Amino acid sequence: MESRVATSTASPLAVLRPGSLTAYWRFQRAVAKAQLAAWLPAGRRLLVDISGPTAASPAHAAGAGHAVVRVVTAHPGAPPAAERGAAAGRIAAVVAEPGSLAFLADGCADGVIAEDGALSRHLMAEDLAAEIARVLRPGGKLLACVDSLVLGMAMLAEQRRWAHLTDLPHAEVVLIPWPDGTITRCFGAAQFYDLLTEAGLEVTSIRPRTVLSPSTVDHVLRQQPGAMARLVRAELQAGQDPAAGGSPDEAFGISLVATARKPC
Repeated sequence: MESRVATSTASPLAVLRPGSLTAYWRFQRAVAKAQLAAWLPAGRRLLVDISGPTAASPAHAAGAGHAVVRVVTAHPGAPPAAERGAAAGRIAAVVAEPGSLAFLADGCADGVIAEDGALSRHLMAEDLAAEIARVLRPGGKLLACVDSLVLGMAMLAEQRRWAHLTDLPHAEVVLIPWPDGTITRCFGAAQFYDLLTEAGLEVTSIRPRTVLSPSTVDHVLRQQPGAMARLVRAELQAGQDPAAGGSPDEAFGISLVATARKPC
């Protein structure tokens, strides 16, 4: 997503620009990897990954010993080096229509990974959420990441769409146009919760991907280049802080991450 916007360093979207706050992007990738590792089920399971062609989640999941069905929109060609080295024989790429899991049987998967805004890219996210619930076995788990309302509001402000920005708090569905012509759907925590529960899933957590700000991360890593692991631990602990009461602060984060399960 970071390649879709060209902004100044003063812009609220500067964090999305390639080359901007490189340390923060390394931090975000490390946090996403740690969140995935914490979510992965025990043992060897069958997982379906609909995160898209650039996601690292299939390699990480396969590297942990799981069999991964990676859904892609075009023939992927030779697997990336990371997949060849860490997950040989454990990732099967399947070319399918975006947002459709019709080729999978009911209750066949132990888990579904929908990273990199997969539900945001599919504007009829309700249909995709229902498909995810269908293919999960009872007790199966979901890890999903979506674009947040914080990102949507920043994007509208960047484009000076003031009327749309004013109407945003009252909108049931928030669709955000990008300069390259694409459209993504942004969610608040309550909207994300409703999306998953209406599909028949039990939500176990919703939180921003990161609560540490890009400027904080960049400052710490400039001062202490070896502090990445400590920052990631601090981030994960912040996400589990009981003082938060289980309700994510929507003032933080350009994306929201949810975990959910299919009732037994």
